[in-house]
Amino acid sequence: MNAIVTGATKGIGKAIVEHLAANNYNVAFCARNQGEIDKFLVELKQSYPNLSFYGIKADMENMSDLKDFATLSLKNLGSVDVLVNNAGLYIPSNLFEEGEDDLERQLKVNVQAPHYLSKFFAQSMKGQSSGYIFNICSIASLKPVPSASSYSISKAALLSLTRALRVSLMSFGIKVTAIIPGATLTDSWAGTTLPAERFVSADDVAASVIACLQMSAGANVDDLIIRPQQGEI
Repeated sequence: MNAIVTGATKGIGKAIVEHLAANNYNVAFCARNQGEIDKFLVELKQSYPNLSFYGIKADMENMSDLKDFATLSLKNLGSVDVLVNNAGLYIPSNLFEEGEDDLERQLKVNVQAPHYLSKFFAQSMKGQSSGYIFNICSIASLKPVPSASSYSISKAALLSLTRALRVSLMSFGIKVTAIIPGATLTDSWAGTTLPAERFVSADDVAASVIACLQMSAGANVDDLIIRPQQGEI
């Protein structure tokens, strides 16, 4: 089986790639830092020598990078069974104090990139009458965060995209799921003094993707919300 993951050298994306590899998936992934890509490729190939991994440098804000990543991934893998749109851009700011291009930048990464990749790889999935698309949303998709207003807008749009894809692709045997985690303990929370119980772990999110993939052909999880055991974030 073959999978594609965006934003995959840190946090949730890296955990998803590791869980997919552990379940015998070949993976093509992208990130913006070539050094991190090379390091992760070495780790994966050492741990799973019988699988194939492709790391491609790409910035999801750049449409040329986006298209190159899609084309190279399909060329290297040959076919695609799973797409995980994980890459995201988070710019914290109050709605009336944000930078002029904050919304535009976050929409490019958080909505337009998944929109393009989902449509691109859905064409391949249609031909095999199967496939699974995951969009990593956010609890901000459901409840706006005042200190990250435009981020919340972009993640709400991603949830709407997910639901539109679900309706459009169900007749082709393609499943679509929105994974909606609350605060997740990744590098963005480095230095926090909050206890672990206030966070979801990246492995929890990755495990939820695998759980969905292991369900019967007739089951589709529309929205999967993962909250910290304590607190609402």
